[in-house]
Amino acid sequence: MIRDTSAQDQTLSVAGTPAPWKRWLWPGLAALVVLLAIGFAARAWLGASRSFDSARVRVAEVTRGDLVRDIAADGRVIAANSPILYAISAGTVDLKVVAGDVVKKGQELAVIDSPELRSKLAQEQSTLAGLEAEASRATLDATLARAKARKETDQASIERQAAERDLQRYQRGFDGGAVPQIDLAKANDSLKKADIQLANAQTDARLQGQGADLDARNKHLLAERQKAVVAEVQRQVDALTLRAPFDGQVGQVQATQHTNVIANAPILGVVDLSRFEIEIKVPESFARDLAIGIPAQLTSGNGQPFPGEISAVSPEVVAGEVNARIRFSDKQPQGLRQSQRMQARVVLDTRRNVLKIERGPFVEQGNGQAYVMSGSTAVRRPVKLGVSSLGEVEILSGLQPGDRVVVSGSDLFGDAEQVSIN
Repeated sequence: MIRDTSAQDQTLSVAGTPAPWKRWLWPGLAALVVLLAIGFAARAWLGASRSFDSARVRVAEVTRGDLVRDIAADGRVIAANSPILYAISAGTVDLKVVAGDVVKKGQELAVIDSPELRSKLAQEQSTLAGLEAEASRATLDATLARAKARKETDQASIERQAAERDLQRYQRGFDGGAVPQIDLAKANDSLKKADIQLANAQTDARLQGQGADLDARNKHLLAERQKAVVAEVQRQVDALTLRAPFDGQVGQVQATQHTNVIANAPILGVVDLSRFEIEIKVPESFARDLAIGIPAQLTSGNGQPFPGEISAVSPEVVAGEVNARIRFSDKQPQGLRQSQRMQARVVLDTRRNVLKIERGPFVEQGNGQAYVMSGSTAVRRPVKLGVSSLGEVEILSGLQPGDRVVVSGSDLFGDAEQVSIN
């Protein structure tokens, strides 16, 4: 085999042609960058157990500032004093007004004709007249009894004086020897008998007077009792005429003209136009912070604010809400009407310079945990929350200003320690 000279050949670079390693430098760097990006993405993906679309969650940033705990609600104007008048007895109703009429205090609004109640009044008045007559007769009998007892006492007193004079006469005769001793003894016995009769007459007079007075007193007490019965029935008869309890306006009329109504049936309502309040519904979680006298601000339809204060808080929770009332603390707008809408704002508390974040479902669902964003990964972290308002919540520990927290949608994460959000 003949050897050639290829082993002795050398490659010579041509002027202007780059070296091979330089030709692959930039593509290699680009590939390295892509590999690094893929590595970081893979690391993030491997670190997160699950991945979620960012459109399904809401993220808010932790800030520092003042946290105002307030309640904003749409209130309804109601009359602070709006009683409903009822029929005190069954009968036929005669309406004197219609809904919307302006009335004055004491004005007749309706009259109920109740023959049964009026007949009862007449019967009780007749009974009262009889008892009063008996009481007067008992008083007269007591006077006659005292007069008779006084007469008997006076008679016994006179007889005693006569017996005493006889005894004195017999004593002088006996001393002079003209009267025997037996007659003197009889005179002495007569005096003692007169003393006994006088004492008995005085006792009888006292007892008869006490008995007559007691009988008269009982008769008078029966008459007074019957007088109270008559007064009560008279009050019921007077209540058949329904009158306006104050200056105001007739509200809803619930009875029909000239129809029979049963006892305790609603007839009509009266609205006090001088005193209105605002009724609002407060979430149960804020109801415990409400108290009578807490200031509030009421806004009418034209945007004019009016100061107010809490006047009542219902102790009952209905459908997760509590009814509360706000009264005007200064003056109320002109032209308010029943059931008109007004905006109400109640300031419960103001916390100065605190960490806070937008309130969301994570407050109730987190159980002391929150998902904090680290790039595109949400990492669960323990946090301690403070007081909250309708829109914000105070952060006591676990977060810093600028942290981004998943405030809504974290219930999708389950118990994952970290998740990826695309």
